[in-house]
Amino acid sequence: MLTLFSFRFRRFSTDTTVDRSLRHSVKDGLAYSVMSGSSESYFSAYALYLKASNEQIALLASVPLLIGSFAQLLSAWLGRHGRSRHNIILFGVTFQAMMLLPLIFLPFLLPSNAVLVLIGGIILFNVGNGLASPQWWSLMGDLVPERRRGRYFAMRTRFCSLVTFFTFLIAGTMLHAFSEHNLTAWGFVCLFIVAAIARLVSAYHLNRMVDPPGHVAVMESPFQRGLIQRLRGSKAAQFSVFFAAIQCSVAVASPFFTVYMLKELKLSYLEYTIVSATMIITQFLTLPRWGRVSDVFGNRVVLMFCGSLIPLMPLLWLVSTSFWYLVAIQMLGGFAWAGFTLSSGNFIYELVPAGKRATYLAMHNGLTGVAVVLGALLGGYLSEHLPQSIHFGEWRWHWFSALYGVFVLSALLRAAVVVYFLPRIQEIREVRSISRSEIFSRVVRLKSRRRLAISLSRMRKHLTTE
Repeated sequence: MLTLFSFRFRRFSTDTTVDRSLRHSVKDGLAYSVMSGSSESYFSAYALYLKASNEQIALLASVPLLIGSFAQLLSAWLGRHGRSRHNIILFGVTFQAMMLLPLIFLPFLLPSNAVLVLIGGIILFNVGNGLASPQWWSLMGDLVPERRRGRYFAMRTRFCSLVTFFTFLIAGTMLHAFSEHNLTAWGFVCLFIVAAIARLVSAYHLNRMVDPPGHVAVMESPFQRGLIQRLRGSKAAQFSVFFAAIQCSVAVASPFFTVYMLKELKLSYLEYTIVSATMIITQFLTLPRWGRVSDVFGNRVVLMFCGSLIPLMPLLWLVSTSFWYLVAIQMLGGFAWAGFTLSSGNFIYELVPAGKRATYLAMHNGLTGVAVVLGALLGGYLSEHLPQSIHFGEWRWHWFSALYGVFVLSALLRAAVVVYFLPRIQEIREVRSISRSEIFSRVVRLKSRRRLAISLSRMRKHLTTE
């Protein structure tokens, strides 16, 4: 019998107990991927089904992430006061799973206030994740041997990405099948039950991991005297401001692509899933190439290349409403965001000393969360108030959707951030030079089908037949 959660890896540690924990960590990651692909990816679609307004969609896409980032501060505070790292992780994960269950009753018990309760439930869902996240990173930093850290996390991430992709496709197909029989609410019920069970499976495997005593993820107080002064003017602070600014400009439009596809274009759930999944699989296929480019040629060149594409992405949605055209621009989006996200994360680790990362990341995430809320609220307000046509004398331009104005504004803000900040970002280490055309050729010459086949083959080799 082939089972998804039975793996046979090479040894990643000479310590048998640690090696067993790392195996459980992979299974935890796979269960988390099932939860993510069957719940988080469909929160906005669920809100639209519950008749959410554009402003409510903006709140849903931003406020839970902000509160979740603040929960990381609480997690670090609990660690500072001697709470068990393992217990904090298990509480956060179990709490997150439990917060999925009330969501399934919203269409039946609270139809008039369903959207507001949904937003509250997802805030608590993100609080659970925020509590667990810093302690989990601390635990994994102690368990994974430094000399095998890259290989271990690369293997874990690749497997989890594949599971997320296929779960997302299966969930969308199932939701489409329910909607075809006018049972959409029950489709979402099934998705969230599966997600809750998967997260509880994740908690089981986390519970089986060993927690070396005497280690917790603690941080300096962000309000202590002198900390802000030390950060002001530093390269890390400058990069955080840039990252927050780009996320703010992206958030002006990003919550509303789901609205545009499901509400304006009236795509089916299956079509929506295919369009969205295209970005996921493109990121999966191009990420290893971006990693090699950033290792050899530096993170700045990747940021510059991908940053020049990011302002174009919302404008491309104005060109055509064709389903296959949307698939094509999602491929380009996945290509650009894979490189940008990877190089941004690498920059943070290169800029900040290991002992200061907990403090810096908490402040970085908090600043980003505030920026996302501001951008999303601006986009939500404009989406409800912008006209669908523009008049200049006898000249009249009628847009297909009022959201087009939001997309244009997001593109202009992204361009302004990129033009102002990116030239000021400097590479941290000595690297080789490379032209933009060579960057493109190094990444896109990836043989997608062959790479996917190799990844699936490697995954099958790690599966155990019982």
